[in-house]
Amino acid sequence: MKKIAGIVLLVLTFSATHAQDVSIIPQPTKLVTTKGSFNITSKTQIVLAGSSGLEKSANFLNDFLQKFYGLKLNIVSKGDFKNNIVLNYYKMEYPIEGAYNMHVNKAGIVIEGDNAAGTFYGIQSLIQLLPTEKAISLAVPFVEIEDKPRFAYRGMMLDVGRHFFPTSYIKKYIDFIAMHKLNTFQWHLTEDQGWRIEIKKYPKLTSMGSHRNGTIVGRFPGKSNDGLPEGGFYTQEEIKMLVKYASDRFVTIIPEIEMPGHASAAIAAYPQLSCFPDSSTKHPSKSPWYGTTQGKQVQQTWGVFEDVFAPTEYTFNFIQDVLDEVLQLFPSKFIHIGGDECPKTAWKKSAFCQQLIQDKNLKDEHGLQSYFIQRIEKYLNGKGRQIIGWDEILEGGLAPNAAVMSWRGEKGGIEAAKQKHKVIMTPTTYVYFDYSQTKHEDSVTIGGYLTLKMVYDYEPIPSQLSKEDEKYVIGAQANLWTEYISNTSKLEYMLFPRLTALSEVLWSSKENKNWNDFQKKLIPQLKRYDFWNWNYSKAFQDPSSKIKETQYDLSFVIK
Repeated sequence: MKKIAGIVLLVLTFSATHAQDVSIIPQPTKLVTTKGSFNITSKTQIVLAGSSGLEKSANFLNDFLQKFYGLKLNIVSKGDFKNNIVLNYYKMEYPIEGAYNMHVNKAGIVIEGDNAAGTFYGIQSLIQLLPTEKAISLAVPFVEIEDKPRFAYRGMMLDVGRHFFPTSYIKKYIDFIAMHKLNTFQWHLTEDQGWRIEIKKYPKLTSMGSHRNGTIVGRFPGKSNDGLPEGGFYTQEEIKMLVKYASDRFVTIIPEIEMPGHASAAIAAYPQLSCFPDSSTKHPSKSPWYGTTQGKQVQQTWGVFEDVFAPTEYTFNFIQDVLDEVLQLFPSKFIHIGGDECPKTAWKKSAFCQQLIQDKNLKDEHGLQSYFIQRIEKYLNGKGRQIIGWDEILEGGLAPNAAVMSWRGEKGGIEAAKQKHKVIMTPTTYVYFDYSQTKHEDSVTIGGYLTLKMVYDYEPIPSQLSKEDEKYVIGAQANLWTEYISNTSKLEYMLFPRLTALSEVLWSSKENKNWNDFQKKLIPQLKRYDFWNWNYSKAFQDPSSKIKETQYDLSFVIK
C-alpha cells in the first residue's frame, strides 16, 4: 500500500511540475497564465501608488523576502511603475472585504485591492508564485488574477488553556492564518486547566489560576500524571502587541472568556465564584492526580466539571470587571463568552440557584443559563460589543443579539439562522483539527477521524436553510483544541495541510473548488511548507490504511 501511495505521489509531483506551473491556494476566482516571468531583484522597488493603508502589505512582503531570500527592497511612495512591484487600489464594489486583482507581465507586478485587505491578500498570492529555494533573482510567472472571498468570516481557533504557547509562537500562528487568507483568530484564553490572560484587578487569576501541578499522561483518564508544573499567561502589554501584529495582517482577534462552565481555574483563584466555595475540587477517580487535593484546584485532566460559576452578584461583578479589562485590549466587535458544556449539577444542588430560578420566574436550570448569558450580553451591548457563544447558548432561549458558533453538528446553527441570528459553522465532523488525520494513529489525539478530503468537501451553507436564512451564515471556523498538543511541532502537524483545505472552503466559490486540482496544487504547497520550515502531516498520502477508528465522548461530567 505504501508503494502504491508513493507512485501516486510521484505522478502528482510530475503533473504539478509540468502541467501546472502556477499554483495558488485558495483557488482564485479567475486565473490566466501566459509564457514568461518577471524577475524580482535587489533593484526592484515596492511602489505605494494608492493613498495610505498600503504600508502593511508592503512591510509584510518585504519582511518575507528578507527572511527567506535575504532580499530587502526599497519601499517608496512615488516611483516608476515599470519594473517594480506596484501596490494600489481599484474599486470593485464587492460587499465582502478582500477582493483584489493582480497583473504580472514584463512591465512588472501590479496588485490592486478593493481595499487595504484586498491588497494584502494579493501579496499572499504573490508569495505563492515565488520559488521554493533561496535565490538572488526571483522569477514570478506572468499571470492575470481576479479574486474575491466567498465568506466574510474565515476563522481559526487556538486553545491555549490546556497547553500554553508563548507570545512568539502566537505571532507565528497569526501568520498561518493570514497567509491562508483567513481573517479571524479566536483565542481561547480561559479553561478548567489554566487562565491565560492578565487581569490587573484580580491578580490571583494568573498567580494561581494560570498554573497546574501536573497533567495526565496518555488519553483520558490517563495512564499516569507527569507531576510537572504547567502554566503561563499573557501580560496585557503582550496582548496589545499581538492585537496590533494581527491587525497589521488584517486578522481580527476574538478573545474567549469561558462562562458559566469551564471555570475551574478561575474558581481555584477565587473560590467565592463557586456555588460551594468550601468544597474541594473534584476530579475523575481514575485520573492520576499530583499534589494536594484539598481546596479549590486547577484541573489536571480533561473533561467537563460540575464546579461552575454561581450566578451571584459577586460573580457578575467579577465577570464585568474582567470584561472591562478585556475590552480595553481587544477592539473586536464580537467577544466570545463560551457557554458550552455547562453542567447544571451544582445549580440543582444550590439553594441559592433554586431560589433564583423561582424569583426570576425561570423554567429550570437551562433557563438560568439563558438568564446568565443574557445578563452578560446586555452588559457587553452597553459597551458597544456583541457576544458570540457555542451553540449551547440556545438552551433556555437565545440572547437577543447573540451570534452562534455551531459545533455540535449544524443543528444549532440552522436553528439560530432561522431565528435571524448570525452564525459561524464549526462542526466537529468537518473542522475539529484535534481529530486524528489517519487511522494509523501515530500519537495520542482526542480521537475522531478527520481527513484532508473531509475538510475540503465541507459546505458551510446547510441545504436545510432557505435563501433568506442562509445569509445569516457569515462563515466558518476550524478549531484546534490542545488537550493532547503540548508542543509546536505537533500543533503544526495537526494544522497542516488541513488548514490549506479550509482556506479554499472559505475563500473560493463552489464553482472554483475541485478536489483533483487541489491535490495537484498541494504538492508545490508542501514544498513551500518545507522551505518555510513548517511541519505538516503526510497522512493524506496513505488514505487506504485500515485500523479501527477511535471515538471519544466529551459529554461526561465529573460528579
